[in-house]
Amino acid sequence: MRFSESEPLQPNPTIAGPSSKGLDSFLSSNGHTTATNGNGFVSYGNGASSNGVVEKHGKSALATVNLPGHLLYEDSNVDREEFVRLLLQSLRDVGYIESAATLEAESGYSMEEPEVKRFKEYVMSGMWTNAQDALLRLGIVDEDHLWDAKFLINKQKYLELLEAQQTTDALHVLRTELASSSPDPTQLHTLSSLIMCTEPEDIRQRAGWDGASGQSRKQLLLDLHRFIPASVMIPQRRFLTLLQQAHEDQLRRCIYHNTPLESTPFSLFSDHECNKDGFPGVTTTVLLGHADEVWNVEWSHDGSYLASGSKDKSAIIWYMGSDSKWEAHLILKDHQFPVHSLAWSLDDSKLLTGAEHHIKLWNTKTGSCLRTMEDHTETVTALSWLPDGSGFISGALDRRIIQWDIEGRKTLAWDATDIRVTDLAVTPDLTRVVTVGMHAPTSTDSSSRASRGTPGDTANANGSSASINAPLAPENRCIIYHLSTRQVESSIKLDGELTSVKISQDSRYALINHSPDEIQLWDLRLGRLARKFTGQRQGRHIIRSCFGGIDGSFVVSGSEDGNVYVWHRETGSLLEILSGHGEGSVNSVAWNPRNEQMFASCSDDHSIRIWEAPTQEMGLDVPNHADYPVSYSVKGKGKTRQVDGEGEDA
Repeated sequence: MRFSESEPLQPNPTIAGPSSKGLDSFLSSNGHTTATNGNGFVSYGNGASSNGVVEKHGKSALATVNLPGHLLYEDSNVDREEFVRLLLQSLRDVGYIESAATLEAESGYSMEEPEVKRFKEYVMSGMWTNAQDALLRLGIVDEDHLWDAKFLINKQKYLELLEAQQTTDALHVLRTELASSSPDPTQLHTLSSLIMCTEPEDIRQRAGWDGASGQSRKQLLLDLHRFIPASVMIPQRRFLTLLQQAHEDQLRRCIYHNTPLESTPFSLFSDHECNKDGFPGVTTTVLLGHADEVWNVEWSHDGSYLASGSKDKSAIIWYMGSDSKWEAHLILKDHQFPVHSLAWSLDDSKLLTGAEHHIKLWNTKTGSCLRTMEDHTETVTALSWLPDGSGFISGALDRRIIQWDIEGRKTLAWDATDIRVTDLAVTPDLTRVVTVGMHAPTSTDSSSRASRGTPGDTANANGSSASINAPLAPENRCIIYHLSTRQVESSIKLDGELTSVKISQDSRYALINHSPDEIQLWDLRLGRLARKFTGQRQGRHIIRSCFGGIDGSFVVSGSEDGNVYVWHRETGSLLEILSGHGEGSVNSVAWNPRNEQMFASCSDDHSIRIWEAPTQEMGLDVPNHADYPVSYSVKGKGKTRQVDGEGEDA
């Protein structure tokens, strides 16, 4: 915003445009040669100050620069006034007060109107009546926003009066000001209950508020920014926010980025870009211990152990030592059927295995089977520990979902689901259960639909429904349940078989393996398909994909062609096709939760491969991922012995 007429600027404004005089002109002033002092500051021979402002009689003689148009550059869409005002805010924030004053004088723009400055002073000084009067002059158009802003101010006023033990005045504010502006009766009830507190510390603790002498008034200003137009009162550190957003966007677009944000260098001079040297595209270890196809792998939460389940009716817990040497920690053989489902408890002390309709609970230190559960009547396809550690949940082809406690005792059997569950996952925020599977309507369903004239039914020449006595084609669905109520939130019909589902750490996205040859990313918040990942082969087998890398920035999947496929999650770009497994399908992949540069894959070739980023010691041909060293685990631990799948139970 321009200075108001009450604050006149120096006369004789300078008309400015693109510079044509060059560096030599910049380094001279009134014919006097300038020289630097070795620290980058310019020393003038005519008495000019170090910031380049010529002083006459102790007053600034800077003239306002009038530039054509209102854009920062002719070919940009950035408003010059907004840019300068953000610069003014940033300069003042970091302490360049004189530089900000110079820019303000030369540009003719002020960071904020005087009324905004006074409003901030009123809030920081606790002058609540003045603050409310000033609030009315800050351009809030929405009436609801005005009431919400008033409520926040009155709430602060009320809490400070209670803290000062001025209970009568606080009660007056509660009745006359808060009650009339409260957007939420529940919140008003909570505030009124604070009247009973006798100690200031009790008030602060119960209100989650740090007091008048803390940061609460600064926080109030931050909260008020939501209701006051940003063009009137610029949000705090706005320039820094824009820079951070740019950095985060660069990281999202960097297809091989795989390092934490806090350890990623950020330069304003160049865009961020990673090469693929840090990507785990090289096999460093091949684990051989199973005698048949390996169907599933899962990492422990501490990233030190890897569980594998196989068609050979065993599960193996592998251990990675501090020197990255692998060994078979335990071989769990007490299964009557192939092992297809695995799940670690939150503290990694227990492991669940699913084999047909049996669920077994194992002690991961001793290898002893703690309990066997046979409540399901068909194949158990999914096992998932609850994120709060209170127990686990299972799903099966018998259309049943069962909840269990940490000891393996059944606590709750859900009503029959609409699908034969092929996989399920609990969201990390403990709000939803996402299931996938197949619903096969019966002939009764078909007759019912025909009698209702359901669209899509066809009629024969006599006018009767041709499908009235025939079963409908199976429907593949993703059904999302609210965990606490077990009610269906949404049911999404999908074409093709659905074999696995994984949930992102922010609980927003579901990654669903979809046959044929497709992986889908669903936005659970918006209830829509966000992205597809294609290239891998899946038609007949169960393939389990996963998120991987920092913030789940990669999507990884096995394939029936024996390769591992990796995509960039944000763009959907196929980054890598990793070969190395033998004939047959790569059935499952799992990313190490503690090491962003390591994941595992398992295959019909009886092996498990550990993929890591190459190091200089490996001497690998990184671009082609060829000639990798392979180490085989043959040494057991304790009573465990493992050589080509042969060994004792621990």
